[in-house]
Amino acid sequence: MVSETTKLLLQEVSKAIIGKQEVLTNVAIGLLSNGHILFEDFPGLAKTLMANTFARALGATFKRIQFTPDLLPTDITGTYVYDEKDNEFKFRQGPIFTNILLADEINRAPPKTQAALLEAMQERQVTIEGVTHILPKPFLVMATQNPIEQEGTYPLPEAQIDRFMMKMSVGYPSRADEKEILLRREARRKDDVDINVITNPEKITLMQNIVEKVHIDPAIMTYMVEIVTRTREDPRVLVGSSPRGSLALFKLSRARAVIFGRDYITPDDIKSVAGNGLNHRLILKPEPRIRGVLPEDITNKIMAEVPVPAV
Repeated sequence: MVSETTKLLLQEVSKAIIGKQEVLTNVAIGLLSNGHILFEDFPGLAKTLMANTFARALGATFKRIQFTPDLLPTDITGTYVYDEKDNEFKFRQGPIFTNILLADEINRAPPKTQAALLEAMQERQVTIEGVTHILPKPFLVMATQNPIEQEGTYPLPEAQIDRFMMKMSVGYPSRADEKEILLRREARRKDDVDINVITNPEKITLMQNIVEKVHIDPAIMTYMVEIVTRTREDPRVLVGSSPRGSLALFKLSRARAVIFGRDYITPDDIKSVAGNGLNHRLILKPEPRIRGVLPEDITNKIMAEVPVPAV
């Protein structure tokens, strides 16, 4: 059921997002893993369109927050407003009460506002005036930050970046894909793409529960732990991945297995998700960073060196 539904979902989203099948698959993996995604990319690469199209195809609610320096925590979570008619304060929900939330340019808001979002991401609830409000299910945050124009921004601390299960980029389209974008736009004679609803929030939650039943061989678990542990032992790394990285591999590889129609994990599942799940958790020492070493260089080397279990 999950594999077929995901296939239909990706086909539908591909109507709007052209030539980025791997990125779309990774977003679906993040959704089924019940994890949040951070995009670090240049402007204009369809991140908002992708999030909105996923929400429409999923039959889920979608909201977008443009992060700015004057954005307050209550602008995200909501606040109590006095109702003169009923002579009482009533809670007015903020945009975080949705299924899919696009947090656009998250590094442009001050740390206090970032923290309000990240707390809700972790707890999947907000507490205001001592009252706890549960967020809808499913709840997925797709946050973006611009790798350029860093002046006047508030970079996310490493401990907060660690709360995103995946970090990835969309990247520019190929020449052929960019021409296809123009051809499709000409053919439909409007900006909006017609998207069919494939599923609904209740079924998404059910699919997430199915992912929880995927079998993991003990040898595969040892393989995951060895990969993550070696990120802490590499001499070029100042801070390696926390156990949250192991859990990310655990969850993401299960979701990938289900999408590809299996109820068990293979080493290829782990290899496929390792970069998006681990790279953003590594902090390099100044010397290798100056020399141009990237976190993906570390993880790629580790993946090449760790013996693959025979399962």
